[in-house]
Amino acid sequence: MAIHPTTLIDSKAEIDSSVEIGPFCVIGPNVKIGAGSVIKSHVVVNGHTTIGANNEIYQFASVGEANQDKKYKGEPTRLVIGDSNVIRENATIHRGTIQDNGITTIGSHNLFMASTHVGHDCTVGDHNIMANFAALAGHVTVGDNVILGGYTGIHQFCQVNSFSMCGMGSMVSKDVPRYVMVSGSPAKAHGMNFEGMRRRGMAPDIIRALRTAYKMVYLKGLTLEAALADLEQGDLVQIPEVAEFILSIRHSRRGIVR
Repeated sequence: MAIHPTTLIDSKAEIDSSVEIGPFCVIGPNVKIGAGSVIKSHVVVNGHTTIGANNEIYQFASVGEANQDKKYKGEPTRLVIGDSNVIRENATIHRGTIQDNGITTIGSHNLFMASTHVGHDCTVGDHNIMANFAALAGHVTVGDNVILGGYTGIHQFCQVNSFSMCGMGSMVSKDVPRYVMVSGSPAKAHGMNFEGMRRRGMAPDIIRALRTAYKMVYLKGLTLEAALADLEQGDLVQIPEVAEFILSIRHSRRGIVR
């Protein structure tokens, strides 16, 4: 274990022998850090926080600190982070509250750029990118392979479903369906992330089917229920990607961005 002599580590912390910790970091008593992780410098890791393997945390990040919910009274809530995440300068990731499930969960292979924020009780999946100053309020769910542009703000209790994208400066107060691109303040839908689909090798016939499904929901002038009913009664619903798009709308708790 390579630990700079200026770093303060509580004797109760559990840190793998392969972890590197740079100067002027503070590691609290209930912290666990997995193999191969690197904590650069001036980082605070606090609370009941578990960090997996091969994560990189850059200077001045605050990970696992008490949340900003005024109802929080110091309960032993948690933050759990998976593997191979990159958490850049000044990022903040807060632990959960007992008003929810008491845990904030981060998956693996995510990039949190400088000054991003993940609020209490959020769930973030895998392979996501949060650009500079993007922020998740409390109780937000982000799926997999999502891109949040710089200065994007996600309202509490919103869902940002997998493979979706929020443009720079988007203010999102409703759920973003799977594959959909949104932007603006307030955010509005502007098509699907077709370029991202092509880059991931999605077949052209599936992309065409999703394009048709998007038009049904967003461009035909139908009510949302009528559009979904038409899709569910047609052949397109047999395509798994279209079915997932429909389900992401059906499972919405706040209504969708349209």
